[in-house]
Amino acid sequence: MARVLVIEDDAAINDVVATRLSRDGHAVTQAFSGSEARLLLGGAGERDASYDVVICDLMLPGATGEELVGLIRERDEATPVIVISARTAAADKIDLLHLGADDYLTKPFDLDELAARVEVQLRHRGSTGPVGGVLTWRRWELDPEARTLAVAPGEAGEKGGEVALTKIEFNILETLVRRPNRVFSKSELFELAWGEPFAGDDSTVAAHVSNIRAKLRATGTDDYLKTVWGMGFKLA
Repeated sequence: MARVLVIEDDAAINDVVATRLSRDGHAVTQAFSGSEARLLLGGAGERDASYDVVICDLMLPGATGEELVGLIRERDEATPVIVISARTAAADKIDLLHLGADDYLTKPFDLDELAARVEVQLRHRGSTGPVGGVLTWRRWELDPEARTLAVAPGEAGEKGGEVALTKIEFNILETLVRRPNRVFSKSELFELAWGEPFAGDDSTVAAHVSNIRAKLRATGTDDYLKTVWGMGFKLA
């Protein structure tokens, strides 16, 4: 049983989503405003702020969905966040992915599809990766069991340390490191990192790769991720 937080100010949508996910066996907590969600996420009083998946609308009273996604990512890189919104512009989706959302579903959406996407996120969150120990590539050390990335200090004085990654970001790096000489197309990376069929949106993968590079920039290893124009990505 997973703990799911549904943040949606439309009571009818919130209730139908909560009912469906409850029938799937999940423990659902409902928030009907951004301010209420802040309390639930902040662990006010004796509340337990730990959730396995967060489903969040964007246009909310009290605090916007963008603010809540940012709040979640400040405190926890691992919790999957699925955004549901009536906004259909590709730029909105890309901005949310850059901010740290893991998935984006446009309203009106199919409940079966939402439920399936929740299950995909839960599988990723619970995945420990294949047995085989720590994976290394140049200054990187990826631990599939702990799902952590550590960067060794560089000979020229570049900083090292652990780099916080979302589960999708870790899945992308793990895929690349396991086959460092192969060029992966965006569709291949999507299917391997998300665990679902590619939907034809290249910008999703590109946004996550951009996020990874930004996080690695301080270590001087962001150039390990090479764009192969017209094909996809590989390690350099």
